[in-house]
Amino acid sequence: MGILQIAAVMGSCVAGGAYLPIMSDESLIVEGTGSIFLAGPYLVQAAIGEKVDKETLGGAQTQTEISGIIDHKVESDQECLNKIKKLMADVPDQLAFAFQRTQPKPPLTEATLYEHLPEDRSKPYPMDELLHALVDDSDIEWYKEGYGQTILCGYARIDGWSVGIVANNREVVKSKSGEMQFGGVIYSDSADKAARFVMLCNQKKIPLVFLHDVSGFMVGKRSEHGGIIKDGAKLVNAVSNSTVPKITVIVGNSYGAGNYAMCGKAYDPNVIVAWPSARLAVMGGSQAANVLAQIQVTSRERKGETLDEKTKQDMIDEIKARYDHQTTPYYAAARLWIDAIIDPKETRQVISLAIEAAGYAPLKPQNVGVFQV
Repeated sequence: MGILQIAAVMGSCVAGGAYLPIMSDESLIVEGTGSIFLAGPYLVQAAIGEKVDKETLGGAQTQTEISGIIDHKVESDQECLNKIKKLMADVPDQLAFAFQRTQPKPPLTEATLYEHLPEDRSKPYPMDELLHALVDDSDIEWYKEGYGQTILCGYARIDGWSVGIVANNREVVKSKSGEMQFGGVIYSDSADKAARFVMLCNQKKIPLVFLHDVSGFMVGKRSEHGGIIKDGAKLVNAVSNSTVPKITVIVGNSYGAGNYAMCGKAYDPNVIVAWPSARLAVMGGSQAANVLAQIQVTSRERKGETLDEKTKQDMIDEIKARYDHQTTPYYAAARLWIDAIIDPKETRQVISLAIEAAGYAPLKPQNVGVFQV
């Protein structure tokens, strides 16, 4: 029916009732009093002999930061009700202009957008600080804040427009399950979180803003066994079938399938722009040079040639230099892979103009097809 549903878990939510918040568009849970599980501690002990307390089994921290099935954790019933009001305030009036806009406000932070990106693009940095320097009042309503932390999702306003932000976090983080996660890499939990957020913004008719600094999806046995392809496909599916305006800003790296998941050029963003610090490629220059050089070395050795270490290193350096040149935003802009290279201080204006222009076109219904949950 397309009606927005918000569920608040303010007490126990058990058995069949546990499905209702998860099937809602957005859900909240009160810390200390809210809990949600298919079976409570006593039934779990009776059924399988496991002793576990209510908080560990399905309390607020468990369901927001480990399982990720609840979107927001709040400290009291009053905060829960206030948060619901704030979430509803971001939903546009369907009888008015297509997207909601209030009086624009400048960011509160004294830091500028120039101060947040490290000169060494491989170094970690907190993306949330950059976002606070971008949005109105430096105010962001985070979505699933403690879950899937290598992607940041949240509601904010840019030049007065209500937007949903999807941004790569470059900090090294530790999940509540104990896994160390590299910044700028998309893991199963962050892909799952971002996919749901993208669909939620489509349900609410809120434009999406993607900020790239992504190295790609996590690889290796653990990720493959955990279904990283399935979870990545879920995010790509949600993005490619999204019908609200999509504005993409490449602030740093945009490599490989991470470019697809973050609404790269192939996924039809309304506008795609890059900062001068951007890099676009299938993979980073160093990784690509080593892979391509190894292929060439193997090919020449099969022909009976013997290559010393200096020759191999010269080959790597030559490939890397050529590859690095081809990853610059200037190379991309010359081939229309991006619409423009912008000064970071113009980012708010570009996003605002893109949303305003998109507001004059009718929105199509979203259809994600068969979803690989």
